[in-house]
Amino acid sequence: MKSDMPPRTRGGYTSTAPRRRPTGSERRRRVQLREVEPEHPRHDRDETEEVLEGAPGGPIDRCILRSFHKHVATKIWLGEDRAPLKLVNHGAKLQLWELDVDRSRIYETVQRSGLAPLISCSHRVASRPMLSAFCERWQPETTTFHLPFGEMTITLDDVASILHIPITGSMISFSQPLRVDDANALLVELLGTTDVEASRETEQCRSPSVRLQWLRENFSTITDVSSDDDIDFATRAFLLHLVGCTLFADKSATSVGVVYLELFRDLSMVGSYAWGAACLAFMYRQLTTATRFEVRQLGGYLTLLQAWIYEHFPEMFSSPDMAYIESRPRALRWRPHVIPDSLQSLRERLDRLQISDVCWEPYVDHRAEHPFPDIAWFSGCIKCGLVVEPYHPERVLRQFGHIQTIPPRPFAPPRPDRSILLDQYWERWTDHVLIDHSRGRRCHYSGESVAEYMAWYDRISHRIVQPPHLRSGFTTDARSSLSSHTASTSDSRNARALRLLRHVISGGRQQSGDYFWGALNEAHSILAGSDETSASHNTPSPAPAAHSTPSPATRPFFCPPTFVYPPPASVDPPPASVDPPPAAVDPHPSSPVAPPAPAAGPTASTTVYVRSKRKKKT
Repeated sequence: MKSDMPPRTRGGYTSTAPRRRPTGSERRRRVQLREVEPEHPRHDRDETEEVLEGAPGGPIDRCILRSFHKHVATKIWLGEDRAPLKLVNHGAKLQLWELDVDRSRIYETVQRSGLAPLISCSHRVASRPMLSAFCERWQPETTTFHLPFGEMTITLDDVASILHIPITGSMISFSQPLRVDDANALLVELLGTTDVEASRETEQCRSPSVRLQWLRENFSTITDVSSDDDIDFATRAFLLHLVGCTLFADKSATSVGVVYLELFRDLSMVGSYAWGAACLAFMYRQLTTATRFEVRQLGGYLTLLQAWIYEHFPEMFSSPDMAYIESRPRALRWRPHVIPDSLQSLRERLDRLQISDVCWEPYVDHRAEHPFPDIAWFSGCIKCGLVVEPYHPERVLRQFGHIQTIPPRPFAPPRPDRSILLDQYWERWTDHVLIDHSRGRRCHYSGESVAEYMAWYDRISHRIVQPPHLRSGFTTDARSSLSSHTASTSDSRNARALRLLRHVISGGRQQSGDYFWGALNEAHSILAGSDETSASHNTPSPAPAAHSTPSPATRPFFCPPTFVYPPPASVDPPPASVDPPPAAVDPHPSSPVAPPAPAAGPTASTTVYVRSKRKKKT
């Protein structure tokens, strides 16, 4: 039976016209086009791999770091340097809007939201070279820092311990980008401004944003005697100003997006959001953007990043506050300061990092006040509005006290428009934490990993950032001509003594007197040039036992019990050739006493003493 349906063509549509055969000229044209097209077209990835083949230290296997050809570390290997990043830090602006006793109603609402610790723990100073050096080691695919010994990252446990803000609750979600007209409507509805004021402010920002200064000028004068509506408007403005200066500080450096104002519509529900997870996702995205060579600025909450560096690398960068108590956020444990080293010297210091230089579990003493959150084991995506970033705790097991194994491949984050699925995934986070088998065994010593981990990591990572031929110091010929005797100069002795004294100074008053006195004697022996002390420093110390833990007398206060700190070495008495300090001489004696005769010619201080004596007699 003949069908009444029209015939289906090769393109998928139907047509009643008969199929037309191609003419001879059309066939010849198609043959010419096939001959012009290359048989094996080159892709960008192949060209990138050809460029990176000659770069030492680069990833040999690019199955993980697929976008490494766009990374700033690639340009550094090729000889192109980048200046330290400009930092967006609003720590000083928070002090311009204080909530005193006249604004107690606003402060009570802020305290219920869980964001009150951000007012006091924000650092006013940020070190550009230090943060830029760590930013150069960030890899977007893994959302981790790639260091010489493995990967590290900022975890949800770090956010909760450093900032004391909630990391559980509803995910911060936005269905679509906010338009300027919608931003003006939100300002009128939730802040009580007029249409003219809202339009003028968004036009000045040239985006759906408002200036931080505009928020302070219009709402910082409202007190408890104002009306309830005005107090609600001022509370929303303060919260918007707070997150714009801290959690969601963007690279505009002066404004904050109006889209976050929607989160403060119901002031009683502000504390139900996972602010810590949103802050971490936003920080991940800012670090990812700053890994591009053409980017010159770093946003995000820099207090979180800087305090994380202080916690995990205390011997290199930190300056502890002796008055800190564990009930406060860990961001207040440190005195922020600018690192005097240059960016290149910090790159080389990070290139020389070892496992023993890291404090893998810095919050051991903090667990009594702030227990470990189980949500830190969550493996999935975290989100801040339209920003979606993967979160991989299985890549940094050593930060949780477990043996690091070879992790699976990182997963690419889904599209932001699938926000409903991501929210449901986050709400059932207990079903998506790492199981015990994936966590592995507990470490016998800090920083432990499986035997095959470093061989795998050396193949897929970029461990060294500063090229060897561009390092500071001597040239290759001069360095090869140096003998072992010349290498042990006074500069190296001073560096060893200063490093030893830094341990003592950072340890504070909680160290024993024996350890304090022994460290001073050892520093004295180093500066005196004792051969025995120099030999003992050149000889590597034996590895500690697997389960050995130093006593409190030999452990600085900033190192947790799991961080194995070597005991002080045996100290020899000072050599006899070192002269004792001269006795104090009273510049104004009661009876005329002749000054002591110098041993080898009068010094400057003795000459002044004799002249003053003669003037006094005349």
